[in-house]
Amino acid sequence: MSSQESYHDVLRQVIDDVVAPGAASVDADGAFPRAQVDALGAAGILALTVPAEYGGGGAGLREAAAVVRELGSVCGSTAMIVTMHYAAVAGLTAAGDQGTLTAITRGTHLSTLAFSEFGSRSHFWAPMSTAVLAHDGAVVRLDAAKSWVTSAGQADSYVWSSRPLITAPEDSDAADAGGSIAGGDGAGGEGAGAASGPMTLWLVPADAAGLSAAGAFDGLGLRGNASAPLTADGLLVPASAMLGPDGGGLDLALAAILPFFLVCSASMSAGLIRRLAAETAEHLQRTQLAHLGVSLAQQAGPRAQLARLQIEADRTWAHVTECVAAVEAGRADATLLVLEVKAAAGEAAADAADLALRAGGGSAFRRESAVERLFRDSRAARVMAPTTEALYDFIGRALLGLPLLGEV
Repeated sequence: MSSQESYHDVLRQVIDDVVAPGAASVDADGAFPRAQVDALGAAGILALTVPAEYGGGGAGLREAAAVVRELGSVCGSTAMIVTMHYAAVAGLTAAGDQGTLTAITRGTHLSTLAFSEFGSRSHFWAPMSTAVLAHDGAVVRLDAAKSWVTSAGQADSYVWSSRPLITAPEDSDAADAGGSIAGGDGAGGEGAGAASGPMTLWLVPADAAGLSAAGAFDGLGLRGNASAPLTADGLLVPASAMLGPDGGGLDLALAAILPFFLVCSASMSAGLIRRLAAETAEHLQRTQLAHLGVSLAQQAGPRAQLARLQIEADRTWAHVTECVAAVEAGRADATLLVLEVKAAAGEAAADAADLALRAGGGSAFRRESAVERLFRDSRAARVMAPTTEALYDFIGRALLGLPLLGEV
């Protein structure tokens, strides 16, 4: 793909040829959509938001949202993988990681985020993992217990969070001076009030020694997104793998990464709702009430259900596009809209899936139904960090002029 202008047609071709035909089996088998991701990479879609000076498409948040919306209407797992990849690209771009960005433009490199941890659960802003600098200043040891990482074991690199650097003791080096990691199941609430701390970001290659993924994902929805725990046990990276300044990772994440994640996640939900409306319309048109001699489309009640679905699809996408416009213009309300958009779209998708299931009746409840798959996929946005409840707290804090993170 040579330009931004051509990405719509290229994306549609990949969706029609690869993504859509494989969506049902990705869900049924819980299989990572490797063919779909490879096709998107070869078509230049994974490099769409890489700056043009590195050979990418030079596109921004608006184009990323449009891509994920289209994917979200066909295969939620693929949409989630691309969402995390675009969020990682945003972080790599902000940090100026030319090497990885150039690799992405070759079409064979997939990146993702590795933030959430067992010790702090969905409170990604409070990392528990450690980074220990060797005395020669050239090598850093990372130790971590990451809880849920999309594309775990499938991505080529991970944008990785840790606590700020500490220096190895005098009588050791980074290789044998591992830091402590809070373990356990992180029992506690999922609100946003947990204390935040300084964060440092790293680029961790998938083939780094000491990095391991634990098990396959077997979840309710987004079954092919390969979300699984990642463990770093004495993982060594060069000190140059640091993205941005030491201790400045949270600022980088909030300013560059989080907007892409939240907006693209909302776009996935918007695409899902649009597909629910389309599936419902098709069901109403083809289903006959033979004893009355009419189709469901000729009944006022089912038509009203379809109308509600279409309104929700249009309203959700309007919220996304207004958020993008605010970010692009640097408007004062941009932060508030970014915080709102994933929570609003996720709840709208869950409600729309409930409605579509009722409108479709028994035919929508069957495993082979697209509505049944979309219903399960629609639940994911509520529990992906930052969760809907955490975002509600952020929004309330923003409206009251309170700090987004920390105790109040």
